[in-house]
Order: sequence, then C-alpha cells, then structure tokens
Amino acid sequence: MDFLAGCIGGAAGVLVGHPFDTVKVRLQVQSVDKPLYRGTYHCFQSIIRQESMFGLYKGIGSPMMGLTFINAIVFGVQGNAMRMLAEDTPMNQFLAGAAAGTIQCVICCPMELAKTRMQMQGTGEKKSSSRKVYKNSLDCLARIYQREGLRGVNRGMVTTLIRETPGFGVYFLAYDLLTRSLGCEPEDPYMIPKLLFAGGMSGIASWLSTYPVDVIKSRLQADGVGGKYQYSSIMDCTRKSIQREGWRVFTRGLTSTLLRAFPVNAATFATVTLFLLYVRPDEGSKDCEAAPASHQAPLQQQAQPSSL
Repeated sequence: MDFLAGCIGGAAGVLVGHPFDTVKVRLQVQSVDKPLYRGTYHCFQSIIRQESMFGLYKGIGSPMMGLTFINAIVFGVQGNAMRMLAEDTPMNQFLAGAAAGTIQCVICCPMELAKTRMQMQGTGEKKSSSRKVYKNSLDCLARIYQREGLRGVNRGMVTTLIRETPGFGVYFLAYDLLTRSLGCEPEDPYMIPKLLFAGGMSGIASWLSTYPVDVIKSRLQADGVGGKYQYSSIMDCTRKSIQREGWRVFTRGLTSTLLRAFPVNAATFATVTLFLLYVRPDEGSKDCEAAPASHQAPLQQQAQPSSL
C-alpha cells in the first residue's frame, strides 16, 4: 500500500511539474547565437502559441513509465541503507539518500534522455508543420539504441550520477532537518502543510546543490539532435559552454526549475499523505507522530521520486 501511495504521489508530481521541466530543458540547450526564448515566461508563451498546451507535456511518457521503477529503487535502497546504518542521524539520512540516488540512475538516465529528446522535438516549429522524429518515448529509445547501441541509450550517465548522488543526499538531509524542526503531531491541524513545506523546500535545496551539473547533462543528452554533435565529453561541453556564454550558463532555466521544484514535491507529499490517511487512518496517524523522531515513516520513504 505504501508503494502504491508513492507511485500515485509521484505521478501527481510529474503532472504538475512537467511543463516547468520542458521550459527548463528548452532554456538550457537553446543556441546562444540565435536564442528562441528571452526567459521563462516568454518560453512558456512561445511553446503554447506554437505547439499548443500539449507542447508543454512533450516527453511526459518517459518519466511516467520510469516512475514505478524509480520509486521502488529509491525507497527500497534508502530503507535498507537506514537499517544497515542502524542509527537515524542527519548524516545517515544523507548517506542513505545518496545510495538511493546512485542506484536509481540505471533507470533515470535513459528515461531523462528520452524525455529530453522528446522535449526538443519540434522546437520553434508550429504544430501543423512540425515533423515528428520520434512517435513516443519508447520509440525514441529504440531508435537511439539502433543508431548508437547501449552507449547511446546511457548518454549522460556520468553527469546523472554526479547530479543524483549528492542531490538525493541533500534532499533526505534537508527533509530530515526540516521535519525535525517543524514537528508533526497527529492532532496538529497544520500537519499536512508542514509536510508539504518540508518536501517543497527540500526539493529546492536539492536542485540548488546540483543545478550546474544538470545544465551539462541536458546539453549532452540533447547533443546530436538533428544529426550534429557539438561535444566530445563532459569537460569539452563544460569548457565550450563557459567560453561562449560565461559562468551564467549554469543558471539557464533555474527560475523554471525552482518554480517547478516546490509544487512538484508539494503535490507528491499531499497525494501520499492523503492516500495513506484515507486507506490507513490509524497507521497514518502513527506514522506522522513518529516522523520527527524516527523518520522511517512511509510518508518520508515514499515521497522521494526522481521528479526533484
């Protein structure tokens, strides 16, 4: 039941946050010489005008498909890691989160590759004249595998590892510290808002800690769209990006990312909390009461999807 709650909560987070993620990717990878978008709002406006509202949801099939596996890996590894570490401390929460983030990269990297390629498809083209290279996320991964093999499907794996390992560690650490300081009592009328606030702020902290790496990851995974490759390695991508755009390149799309981070995690926590309280009212109350002290309650374990 906990696993089902986590999956439903993660799905809610994806539905809320995917439009912001599409804008983030478009801003991160657009050409500095001929930029299509002036900023976050202009990017939103342009996509809706040229590609309709559905343009914001391009590539959503990939994170939705990978959601179940990622949630299973994340909460499973995190829970086992905490049991192995025995003592529940903020540092152990960081280590358990980092372990979970590392393992789930196996699913996360190909999923985000397909998502990025689908999001870049038809960029700047009107919906009526847009030519679809990929039918859907599975077709995208299949075509990449045919052309580039297993290495192509795992393009960006190193940067994904560099992002996800500390990113999930920071997420679990921030959530642990916030829930400890805010408290969570069953009779507290503000119990759910506190959990939502803790989850939302933890998501923001996680993104801020690893965002520059995400910019490089997006560029490497988008590289080759249209048959033209610009980067030969992570260092080559980093060097060329800084040379052409300066250090500000590492803040491209940050606004839409932070706008996305809070509601995504808030939606996830709200869905998980309400679901558990509905199907298991007694256990749900006990879980919340124990959360500040033990932090091994299902609410925390389930609300760690890759939609940070």
